[in-house]
Amino acid sequence: MPKIVDHKKRKIQIAEATWKVIIEDGLEQATVRKIAKTAGLSVGSLRHYFSTQSELLLYSMELVSERVKQRTHNKSYDGPPLEKLADALGELLPIDEDRRIEMEVWFVFSAKTLVDSKLEPLSEKVYNEMHQGIGNVVQTLQILNLAKDDLDLEVEVDRLHALLDGLALHHLLHPKTFTKDKMIHTLKYHLHSLCKSES
Repeated sequence: MPKIVDHKKRKIQIAEATWKVIIEDGLEQATVRKIAKTAGLSVGSLRHYFSTQSELLLYSMELVSERVKQRTHNKSYDGPPLEKLADALGELLPIDEDRRIEMEVWFVFSAKTLVDSKLEPLSEKVYNEMHQGIGNVVQTLQILNLAKDDLDLEVEVDRLHALLDGLALHHLLHPKTFTKDKMIHTLKYHLHSLCKSES
């Protein structure tokens, strides 16, 4: 009997092999041939699922985005409101091995969008989804009457989004100097700075 292949699992296997090559060897080495070898497949088998490198990169990056969203939706958040909000935002930071890999791959992918226009729509879509999620956090502070009365919502969402990107990048580039604890402490400090003093 012919072996039954789970095509969804196979595509995930290929995407994870793509991440591995990008992390270990850099994006310039993420050729179809090298990814196929890392995934334990022939080039022909890989091309059955992805006819171009751009298609493969798109799927690999969509998988990063989907995993972050799934984790955020499936996680139960406990504790005081600020702790819960910081915990939710932590899904966008490299605070463990899985998230470090996802974030590193995402930054590499983002740089690639500067030279590959086929990747721009996904990059823009994920950016907007992240921005909306971050906006929900700042709005939650307002709904709970924790936020300072004079907050400019649009500016604060932009600032928090930029802060999260900066925290992630600093930790990825300088993990011994800008530690995980420092990254989380800085995020919590910023959230407190958005709140009324009694919060």
